[in-house]
Amino acid sequence: MTVDAHKATDIVLIQRRAVSTLSITQMLSGIAVAGSLPAGALIAAGLGGDAAAGLAQTAGVLGAAVLALPLARMALARGRRIALATGYAIGAGGAAVVVVGAVAGALWAVLLGCLLLGVSTAAGYQGRYAATDLAPAEHRGRALAIVVWAGTIGAVLGPNLLEFTGNLALTFGLPQLTGPYVLATLVLFAGALLLVLRLRPDPYLLARSIAARTSGQIAHSSLRDGLAHLRGHRRALLGIAAVSIGHVVMVMVMVMTPVHMSHVDVSLQLIGLVISVHVLGMFALSPVVGWAVDRFGRVEVIVVGVMILAASCVISGVAPGDDIPLLGTGLFLLGLGWSCTLIAGSTLLTDGAEAADRPAVQGLSDLCMNVAGALGGVVAGVIVVQFSYGVLCAVAVLPVLVLAGLVATPGMRTDHRG
Repeated sequence: MTVDAHKATDIVLIQRRAVSTLSITQMLSGIAVAGSLPAGALIAAGLGGDAAAGLAQTAGVLGAAVLALPLARMALARGRRIALATGYAIGAGGAAVVVVGAVAGALWAVLLGCLLLGVSTAAGYQGRYAATDLAPAEHRGRALAIVVWAGTIGAVLGPNLLEFTGNLALTFGLPQLTGPYVLATLVLFAGALLLVLRLRPDPYLLARSIAARTSGQIAHSSLRDGLAHLRGHRRALLGIAAVSIGHVVMVMVMVMTPVHMSHVDVSLQLIGLVISVHVLGMFALSPVVGWAVDRFGRVEVIVVGVMILAASCVISGVAPGDDIPLLGTGLFLLGLGWSCTLIAGSTLLTDGAEAADRPAVQGLSDLCMNVAGALGGVVAGVIVVQFSYGVLCAVAVLPVLVLAGLVATPGMRTDHRG
């Protein structure tokens, strides 16, 4: 594979094909994960009591965190196509394990399946980076944002298929709550197959080949090279901080909002409405955020994300549990702030990395993000039990202030070699 074989016009066509393929698979992943999350909590609660309800989501987050680096290592060695397809295939297998566990009444099998299903989440996160491999620097934010936006369709469609998939499961003699996992098995397998067939040529391998042709050297990167890159690039560290802090704040406030609302007997329909508005904030405006990242700058959009996240914590924190308009506003802004920090931080992280190093650096970023999210969920529950939802929102402002301090530090905006 040489640069001569792919002229500039060919690269544009390959990039378009890659973005469209990644967008479709992102949508399929969204259907699988968003639809199965509520069902997983109910299955776990039915087998292990209410205390086990949160274990299903925790297992999924751990699966995404633990497998982030192995998928990155696979991308380094064999390319994005194999790494992402493997992640989706493992997720499909995990969904099938949940079905078997639910039928057998084995909680451990259900949790194992949820953990494996979380690997598809890790693949979905890394899919957004694959959209930037062949994108020119001035269009990276938009390419990444398009793939993130595609997740909107799946995130909205998945939960609304609960009744349909449940009835489908019953027709096959399966427990009703396994329906979303049957669907997840099918769509994730379809996503893996689509990646194998359509993500050709591999965007990472092609980008690495172009870089090697330009420099005259063939680069073989590793995770250790990714760590070395981070030590010498403060802007990359700022990108990871933006992604991780935005994610932990979003998780802390979002996961406990339904609990806050349930304390005043708000209907499930209204709780679902507020969460839907939050999801809308996360994904619907991502193309606009991506355009802003390319037009105004990565750090500038992170600053906007900081301000929006701080405002969302204040608004949500003062909102009574039955004030749907105020809570909806706070949760919408929470999602929008997350979108700003995710897209701008991910683009900033990618900018300074050599083509060969990108999967390693990006895998480390996803590891930090998922671990932060898992810890944020645990901390949020403890704070609400011991204090209140308002105190939780006040505490959530603290990491936002840390990010604001990092952005304001001149040294974090420029790279150094150490």
